[in-house]
Amino acid sequence: MTATPLPAGSLRATSLNAGRRAAELEALAGGLVVDVLVIGGGVTGAGVALDAASRGLSVALVEAHDLAFGTSRWSSKLVHGGLRYLARGDVALAHESAVERGLLMTRTAPHLVRALPQLIPLHAKTRAGQGISRSSEAFLFAGLHAGDALRRAARTPTAVLPGPRRVPIAETLALAPGLRRAGLRGGLLSFDGQLIDDARLVVTLARTAAGFGARILTKVRALKVGGDGAEVRDELTGASFDIRAKSVINAAGVWAGQVVDGVQLRPSRGSHLVLSGADLGITQTALTVPVPGERNRYVLVLPQAGGRVYLGLTDEPVDLPVPDVPEVPESDVDFLLGVASSVLERRIGREQVIGSYAGLRPLLDSANGKTADISRKHAVMHSREGVITIVGGKLTTYRRMAADAVDALVRRRDLHCGESRTDRVPLVGSAQQSYLSIVDAPRSLVARYGAEAPRVSALSEFDAELSEEVAEGVTAAEVVWAVRHEGALDAADVLDRRTRVGLVPAERAKAAARVESLVRQALEGV
Repeated sequence: MTATPLPAGSLRATSLNAGRRAAELEALAGGLVVDVLVIGGGVTGAGVALDAASRGLSVALVEAHDLAFGTSRWSSKLVHGGLRYLARGDVALAHESAVERGLLMTRTAPHLVRALPQLIPLHAKTRAGQGISRSSEAFLFAGLHAGDALRRAARTPTAVLPGPRRVPIAETLALAPGLRRAGLRGGLLSFDGQLIDDARLVVTLARTAAGFGARILTKVRALKVGGDGAEVRDELTGASFDIRAKSVINAAGVWAGQVVDGVQLRPSRGSHLVLSGADLGITQTALTVPVPGERNRYVLVLPQAGGRVYLGLTDEPVDLPVPDVPEVPESDVDFLLGVASSVLERRIGREQVIGSYAGLRPLLDSANGKTADISRKHAVMHSREGVITIVGGKLTTYRRMAADAVDALVRRRDLHCGESRTDRVPLVGSAQQSYLSIVDAPRSLVARYGAEAPRVSALSEFDAELSEEVAEGVTAAEVVWAVRHEGALDAADVLDRRTRVGLVPAERAKAAARVESLVRQALEGV
């Protein structure tokens, strides 16, 4: 059998749901041979599926859990311009980051990324090592201008990302009222990209790939992988079968070494805390806080929609094997609270922490002593069995990683297809802000669903109960939409990934029963 691509452009073509999953599993179990089998449903795997499918290759993606189950949902939700890499002298990686950020913000996903103002508060240097000296201020400001040069080189307009500037004390406090007044002499203001949500980017990538005919199969575990396919198990039914493929790409991230032998990784844990913004006096502008005694290392205070604030992040080595869901250790909590509190008027106490999460970076092993010093460059590797593995990198550069992996596959397997075109493929829901500003739907839905927001909102017109909130800022209609169109198969998929209610355990517990009921009803209707 040969795979036939689905037509792109319609809601049905991009919809992921239980019915589509069952039909595509049946076809693969029946002997359908695809050009590319992708292992892993994170941002890289979904990016690979989109890249390959948009070139005209037939694709199947299998994920043991759910889209964005692993590292891809545990990021700082930033689309970095590469300033940190420029400071280390890695101009190529910094430029790559700036280019990919620009593509996301102007072409492929402007509905999911916004300009985030970031403020470096300038407090006088203390004997304890806190604060920023005049010489350090000059160095940091020069770095921000260098980052702005990257922005210009990537052709991202100032209307999307304004340039950096010094701001006086009054404006600094207006931007971040919670800052400590004593010793404050102003701030350095710059802008970077911020995702409305990292898990939503992954789901959107997967749906866009599905529009090109990719078979996106969650809760399907790869048991044994080779160069010509894999033995897999449907985690919902327990049935095992073989998926036949002309080529295989391992995009399992920090778990890539469990898929094929010979992948040497050194995972690094990035911990974040979830706080209430009202308690901090930080609502719109992010803070970049230097870590005392460290060079080129910062803690970020990141305001989110709905009044939450994410505080991160750490960079600590983790031994293999790694858990499916990492936990935040007490040492990381103390570190983050301590650094952030050094610039705030009121110290952040543990009682203000309403949630936490940690992600594991799939860094390539090296002889460097600190994981913070390991390069964030990605690498494409080939196993003796013929499996291509893509590891390293970071969320911002997922598209470039995916293109490089598919390029390697095309060369190795002599597949006939065009070059990567994902720099020109708008993701599902994509639209320019000028259009989104006049979309007839609640602003909260537009921020999460872009041009599809009216369709989500319309569900409530047919059933008034769907307009009710299941959690603060999340409606019942969004739960139904997640099941019908975004591949959610159970309540956890909705609570923890299609929405981020689960980041606050108390809110998750409160919403669980209602969401479970809605998911069950929606699945019965699919």
